[in-house]
Amino acid sequence: MALNLAQKKEVVAELANVASSAYSLVAAEYAGLSVGQLTELRRKARQNGVYLKVAKNTLVSRAVAGTDYECVKDSLVGPLLYAFSKEDPGAAGRLIKDFAKGADKLKPVVVAMGGKAYPGSHVDVLASLPTRDQALSMFLSVLVQPATMLVRLLSEPASQIARVTKAAGEKQAA
Repeated sequence: MALNLAQKKEVVAELANVASSAYSLVAAEYAGLSVGQLTELRRKARQNGVYLKVAKNTLVSRAVAGTDYECVKDSLVGPLLYAFSKEDPGAAGRLIKDFAKGADKLKPVVVAMGGKAYPGSHVDVLASLPTRDQALSMFLSVLVQPATMLVRLLSEPASQIARVTKAAGEKQAA
């Protein structure tokens, strides 16, 4: 169904709003997917905090103008599905990568993050980014490591004395 001018402006405004606050973008070819597969993909996108949209490339080009995703304008060719990560930088990459395992018709075309566009093969790199919780736990383990080493260092002399005393007691008993 063709959109009138007001509807097109509404789509562009909605996409521009999402693009201005999104962490990353993955555009993928979806031709050949069934309606059931697209419905499942949309359901998973909602669960993972990913904004998923099928729109005309000209409307997306207008929407991303002036945002970090302006770099993808030249790559928008053919029927594409747009996945914007709203909560976690790697969420869109993980969604597309995981779903493409079961649906070989879904092929990433372009990945954008931080104002730079990358080929679709970089979806693996984007998908490997840690979630916020994983990054915080890695940071916490780095912070805790020096304290752990200090405690080990301070307790080692007492452990050595205990081992020497035990060895001397065993030697006398023998």
